[in-house]
Amino acid sequence: MLKTFLEKFKSNNYILFFSVIVLILFRLLLTASIPLLDKTEARYAEIARIMWETNQWIVPETDYGVPFWAKPPLSTWTSAIGFLIFGVSAFAARFPSLLINVLIIILCGKLVEKKGASFYLPGFILLTMPEFLIHTGVVSTDTTLLFCVTLMMISFWKAINSEKRNYWNYLFFIGLGLGFLAKGPLIMVLTFPPLFVWCCLDWNRFKLLFSKFAIFIGILITAIIAIPWYYFAEQQSPGFLNYFIVGEHYKRFVESGWKGDLYGKPKTQPIGMIWAFMLAFGFPWVQIVFYKLWKNRKNILHNSWISFLVLWLLWTPVFFTMSKNILHTYMLPVTVPIMLLMVHYWEDFKSKKVLFRLGLFFPAVIFVFYFGFVATGNLDYKMNSDKYMLERLDIQNQNIPLYYWHEKNYSGQFYSNGKAQLVKNEQELDSVSKIHPKFFLVTLKKAQHSIPEKQLSKMILKDENYKTAIFISK
Repeated sequence: MLKTFLEKFKSNNYILFFSVIVLILFRLLLTASIPLLDKTEARYAEIARIMWETNQWIVPETDYGVPFWAKPPLSTWTSAIGFLIFGVSAFAARFPSLLINVLIIILCGKLVEKKGASFYLPGFILLTMPEFLIHTGVVSTDTTLLFCVTLMMISFWKAINSEKRNYWNYLFFIGLGLGFLAKGPLIMVLTFPPLFVWCCLDWNRFKLLFSKFAIFIGILITAIIAIPWYYFAEQQSPGFLNYFIVGEHYKRFVESGWKGDLYGKPKTQPIGMIWAFMLAFGFPWVQIVFYKLWKNRKNILHNSWISFLVLWLLWTPVFFTMSKNILHTYMLPVTVPIMLLMVHYWEDFKSKKVLFRLGLFFPAVIFVFYFGFVATGNLDYKMNSDKYMLERLDIQNQNIPLYYWHEKNYSGQFYSNGKAQLVKNEQELDSVSKIHPKFFLVTLKKAQHSIPEKQLSKMILKDENYKTAIFISK
């Protein structure tokens, strides 16, 4: 019996199964133990916390009474629901994104299993891809967008290749509606062009659209899902539609030096940086896929499945090639076609051990760094979060006000339950010192020199990490 078990364990399917389970458990550990990180993740978690606290489920807010117009609320809703179920914590904010990515893995596993591949292979490839592993348990709008894109693309493929109209055609429109709630019109930008080009490769596919898709009912489903929120958001926060639709999706791209951004300076990257992000955060699978595609380049257009995946894969980086305002997260939607192409070519590789070792490289690096920080006691100092400092100062149970100099860290807002306040200049700081005999002042170390010396001399350093310092007035 033991011999049989060991033989099965050595098989590729069992290696994949145990690898996927271990990777999910390890990601679950990171999800629960790593504090919310500034700036982006902590911001979205704080938006969800305010939504949960104020019971304001229509208009997300970055601070009490300050609307957040930059993104629709789908990911915020999932985190806020996490707080309702588990209470307010980093784990509760992140768990929905982990669950969403597990659903993507299951959906893709079922898809490839019917094509004869291992159910666990998609999970192994995705969870060893840096971008996907990072977003499995991170508070982010990109995870919900990935789910919607994946649902739409797979539903389209399944619907158009079925013998008769089935539920996949409705799932396509459900994915579209949810996509509008995840990131707005971007869902159409990332899905419609590659689908259109793929249909152009064989004009008969356009005929199939009308026989396999209930287009009128589908549009109605999308509208029922998406339009009510946009309507009520504009009613409760006038100006939202103009900023989000016109500003974020038009003026940002056509007006040079657009100054209407309400949420900070976008990061400027070199033209074409999206390709570098894809190569770095899709390692090692994207490199292997490109190698196989190049070797089989003459047959790509003759295989409907491969051409479908290649267009899905290439469209997003092509679209963002000329954009300078990008982040590495923009390549997340292409992790699924990278994986599906890798699954397609999997049996072409004789040495599966090499693939396993290459795939496990990035998770192993994260494993070593995490337990290295834990073992040396440097985790709290090295994390870009104010959690540990605020916990050591017992901010929740102290009656001492908490102020931030010049700008608030969103982790400070979250871990103080919204008690953090802002002082922007010397006059405001003077007023605070007159009103409160004792108060905490938090500052980024790079901004510490701008605190007036007469005020700084009256303060004692209480705690710090590599980025932030907390003082208390004497």
